[in-house]
Amino acid sequence: MISVDEALALVFGLVAPLPNETVPLTHACGRWMASPATATRDQPPFAASAMDGYAICGPATPGARFTVVGEASAGHGWPGTLSHGQTIRIFTGAPVPPGADRVVIQEDVSRQGDQITLTEGLDNGTHIRPKGQDFRAGDTLSPRHLRPADIALLAAMNVPEVSVTRRPVVALIATGDELVMPGEAPRDDQIIASNSFALKAMVEETGAIARILPIARDTEASLHAVFALAHDADLIVTIGGASVGDHDLVGKVAADLGMERAFYKVSMRPGKPLMAGHLRGTPMLGLPGNPVSSVVCGHIFMLPMIRILQGMPATPPQTQRATLAAPLGPNGPRTHYMRALVEPAANAGDPPHIRAFGRQDSALLGVLAQANALLIHPAGDGPREVGALVDFLPF
Repeated sequence: MISVDEALALVFGLVAPLPNETVPLTHACGRWMASPATATRDQPPFAASAMDGYAICGPATPGARFTVVGEASAGHGWPGTLSHGQTIRIFTGAPVPPGADRVVIQEDVSRQGDQITLTEGLDNGTHIRPKGQDFRAGDTLSPRHLRPADIALLAAMNVPEVSVTRRPVVALIATGDELVMPGEAPRDDQIIASNSFALKAMVEETGAIARILPIARDTEASLHAVFALAHDADLIVTIGGASVGDHDLVGKVAADLGMERAFYKVSMRPGKPLMAGHLRGTPMLGLPGNPVSSVVCGHIFMLPMIRILQGMPATPPQTQRATLAAPLGPNGPRTHYMRALVEPAANAGDPPHIRAFGRQDSALLGVLAQANALLIHPAGDGPREVGALVDFLPF
C-alpha cells in the first residue's frame, strides 16, 4: 500500500489540462479562463457623477449661487462646457461635463427656477468617479476559475467571449450484480446504485460533464461492453469491483484492455481498494464500492483530477483546522477520514469545533448525509483529548 500523498502525486501525473475553446460570457461562469483577457476601454469611460445633485463650476461655499444651464443623466450627457457660476442638474452615472469642479448633492442645494444656492453643512466630497478609476484600456485579467464577479468584470471590459478549458467528460461505471437503478424493483438480495448519483453531483458541481453508463454486471463480457461506451470520455471512474474477490473483475478486465496501472491500494480508510492508471490513453480511477468509501475517495482523488483537466493548479484538497469537541481514541496503521460535524466556536476568531460521529462504518449513507467534514486522523496517531487541534476537509 502507498500513502494518500503518494497516491495523489501519481494521480496528478495521469491527467493534464484539456484543449481550450472560446465561449460567450453567458456560458463562461464556473469555467477556467485559460488566457488573460484585455480591457478594450476605460471604466468608467468618462468622469461620472457618483450622486444625484448639481455639477458646479466655482467655489463650493455656503450661500454661493449658480445658474442652471442644462441637465445630464445616465446615458444622456450634457454637450457643453461649464463656465464660472454655471451648473447643470446631474444624476448618478451621468458624465460630468468639462469645467465642473465637483458635484454637490441635492440635499445641500436650494433651487428656485434656474438658480441654485448652496446651503450650510456642505460635505467635502467631490462625488466624481474619475475616468478609468476601476480599470484602464489594456489592463488584463489573469487566468482563473471564473466566478459571477469575474463575469461582470469581463463584461465591463467589453470582452464578449473568453478562451476557457474544455469541460471534461467523466464516465461513471457502477459494477455489480447486486445493483439496480433508483425506481426499479430490487430483489431481496439487491441494493440501489446510489454511488453513481453522488459522484455525478460532485462531478457537475466541479464544472465537468458526468455520464452515468449502464451498470456493468459481474461478467467480463458486461464489463467489456460498458468500457467500450466510455471510449470518448476524458476520465473513466469505476465504482466497485476493484478488490480481490472472485467477482471483482474490474482490475482484470482493465488489464486485458491495456490498462497501465499507476497503483493499487492506498493506506487509508475508508478507501483502501483504490486503483488508478491509464486505459488506452484515458485516465482511469477505480473507486471502492462501499458508498462512503466511494464518496470520500471521490473528494480526495477524483475532484482534483477533474480540476487539473479543467486547467486548474494540481493541488491536494485543502485542509482546515478545528479543535476536538469530543475525545478520539488511538488510530491504526491507515489514515482515517472520519465523518464529522464542524460547528463554529462561541468566540469569534477561535477555531471551529469538530466532533466525529460514533459510527464510521463505510456503508452508512445516513451518517454521511449528516456530516459536513472529514476529520483526518493520521496513521498511527495516539489518542486525542478535547481541545486538541486536528485537520479536517470541508465536506
